Formats: sequence, structure tokens, C-alpha cells
Amino acid sequence: MAHLGAQSNSKCPEHFWDKDRLSNLLDSLLCHILSFLSTDEAVVTSILSSRWKTLWTLVPKIDFQDTFIRGRSVAPLRILYSVLAQHTAPILSNFTLSWRSPCDSSHFDNWVDTAILRNVQTLDLHFECGQLFELPHTVFHCKTLVGLELYGEIELDLPPSFQLPSLKILRLCEICYTSDNSFSSLCSACPNLEDLTVIYEFIVGNVSIVSFKISLPFLKRLRIDFISLETEPPDYKLEIYAPILERFRFFGYLSNMAFLEKLAHLIEAHFVVCGLGHVFEMCYSDKVFKIVRALNSSKFLELFPGDVECIGFGYIYPSMFQNLVRLNFKVTQSNWHVLQSLLVVAPNLEVLVLDKHYYRKNQLCCMEPPDGSGCLSSRLATFNFNGYEELGHEVEFIKYILKEAIVLNTITIKVSALHSKESVLKKLSMFPRHSTACLLTVEIDDSLE
Repeated sequence: MAHLGAQSNSKCPEHFWDKDRLSNLLDSLLCHILSFLSTDEAVVTSILSSRWKTLWTLVPKIDFQDTFIRGRSVAPLRILYSVLAQHTAPILSNFTLSWRSPCDSSHFDNWVDTAILRNVQTLDLHFECGQLFELPHTVFHCKTLVGLELYGEIELDLPPSFQLPSLKILRLCEICYTSDNSFSSLCSACPNLEDLTVIYEFIVGNVSIVSFKISLPFLKRLRIDFISLETEPPDYKLEIYAPILERFRFFGYLSNMAFLEKLAHLIEAHFVVCGLGHVFEMCYSDKVFKIVRALNSSKFLELFPGDVECIGFGYIYPSMFQNLVRLNFKVTQSNWHVLQSLLVVAPNLEVLVLDKHYYRKNQLCCMEPPDGSGCLSSRLATFNFNGYEELGHEVEFIKYILKEAIVLNTITIKVSALHSKESVLKKLSMFPRHSTACLLTVEIDDSLE
């Protein structure tokens, strides 16, 4: 083999290993390679040789962050204008601008309009400069726009009429709205939207949106984060019409939310509800479980219904989670009964992951482990419990899983460093198991207090 290798190498020309084969590639291929770099990094390649000197100007993408060039002798403002002047690609597949330096709003308008004139397909604007920039109306008439992401100090003031028929992806992250119906009007002007992200912060002094209407027949992915820094939980109404929705994520404070159509195509759902603090609503559990029941077609579900006592008044029945294969559940002292209710109505569950979430010292809901077979999925193969503390109800629940799970392969228990891994393993190993092939392990998780 060594002899053959030597022969193979001897046939190669002496200059073979020194030859710059990369530079011999076509311009289109080299530009594709450079498109994976930020514009600042792509410009640096111009020093490699005369062959590379202007290649970056042909890349159909501009990705510029002023933080990358701070500390240089030339101001970021001048560098950006120089980049835009030298860049010659007639079409921009992507224009990404992240800006944190103070500047006049006229510059913001010029940069966005330049991208629009280049028939930009994806426009990503991230501004945190301590001042507010109004999004130019030219954006709302850009027929080539496929993706739009707005983050930070950008104000959305919509023109009287407009359409974005090509827009597929829309992400609105902590921006400002000039009126209560700005968000709903924007959604209605994007009839072919498939991916929507809304991160909205309820802040005193800003225009407070109280009505969110999402009516998008082709929407497949929806993420909603509702954040509030106010002492009182926000009061809003959210209506969602998305009949072919496949992935849904909600995080934050829940008020009045409703799906106007059954989510028959739902594959993945993440529903994480923040607590109400000192505010107590008897009807709050109805709001929570109304959404939980609407997610019953999902195959993968992450659920945290909240950690307030009123959750104890909610119910999941009569919904069946027939498609549910994996459940990630954040368990608290007040929602163990919710977990048990889900296990009863999820006959095809294969993976169960519990994350302990005991942040509040509220009273433990009345909870007794199920006492009969047939309640737990006969397909459960994996069970993980993160944050196990050997509390009585936790021990009883693990006993139940070990006793009823027919095909359980692995059970992993994670404890804090305050516990003895060996002691916990010894105690749990004494419990009877239905599945003789089940591998039980106990691990120390340093992230647990």
C-alpha cells in the first residue's frame, strides 16, 4: 500500500500542491462561496490577488454590521456608503443591516431605498441606536420582497393601501406601531405569508395594541412572544385563522386568544405561559386549557401551562392527543394534574421529558398517581426527569412510570450536586419494572440549584 501511494504521488507535477485551484473556479461559484461570509469578511478577500479584487462586489448579498468595524480610522457610516457605491450586483437576494451607531434618519431611508432599487428579496433591518426610524413606504410596494425582518427601533407607519404578494416570511421583533390596527393591516396585505414571527413588548407610553388579527390561509409557521414589564398583565385579543398551520410557538402572558379553525395539520407546538404574578383570575385556567385543547393534533408538544394555583381548575378532556409522540412538560407544584390528564389522552406517546420548574412557593395541587393500567401509552420508550428531588409525589410518579410502561428502554433522572447519584439510583432500582430491558441512569446536572 505504501508503494502504491508513493507511485501515485510521483505522477503528480511538482507544482500541483502549490497551485491555487480555488481561483480557477467560475465567478458565479466563487460568489456563491463568498455569500456565506459577511460583507466585511468578503471585502477582506480582495487582498488575496487581482483575481479576487472585485469578486465581493458581485455577490448578490450585503450583510453589514457596524459593530464589526468600530475602532477603525474610518467611520462606519463612510464604510457602508463606500460598500454600497462599489457593489454592482443588479439583484440583491439578501440585504441585512445591523446598526447601533447614531445616525440621521435620512441615511436609513437611503440604505433601504438602495436595497429596494436592487430588487431585494430578503430585507433584514436590526436597529438599536437610541432613536426611532420610520420604515420607508417604498418597502410596502416592493413586489420582489420574499422575506422581511424588522428588529428594534423601527416604526411601522403603513401607507393607505399596499400589497406584498410575494412575501413569505415576516418577522416583527419589538418594533413600534403607530396605531392599534397596524399589525392586522400588515398581515392582511400579505396573503401568501407562510412564516410569521411576532415579538411584542407591552410598554407603558407606547401605542398599545389590544387587537391582533391573523388571517393567513397559507401560514405554516407561527411564533408569538408577548412580553410585559407592566405591573398588570396585558389585556389583548388575539384571533388566528391559519388552517394549514404546521408549527406554533407561544411564549408570554396569555389573555384572550382563539384559533378560528381546527389545527388539523399541526406537527409541532410550544406553549409556554408566564404567570400572572399577584393577579388571580378564576377564568384564567379556561383560557389556558382552551388553547391546550386546540393543540391536540400536534405530534411534538412542549407545554408549560403556568404555575399559578388557578390552573387546578382547568381541564383537558374531552380532547384526545392521538398523534402525540413526544411531550416536553415543565412541571410545577400546581400542574402535576395537567400532566396526568395528558398521559391519559395520549395513547401513542413514545418520549416523555419533564423539566422541573419550581419558581414559586405555591401550594401543591391535590395529586394522586393513576392507579390502574391502561392510562399510560403502551409505546412509551423514553422517560427523562430533570430536577428530581426525591419528593413524595415525584417518587410515586416514577414508580408509576416504571410499573406501567411496557416497552420502556431508558429512564434518565437528573439531580443537583446536592444529591448523591449513587443513593438515588439505589432507591429507584428497587422499584418493580414492567419492562425488564429498561436502563435506569442517574446523572448530576450542574445547572440545577
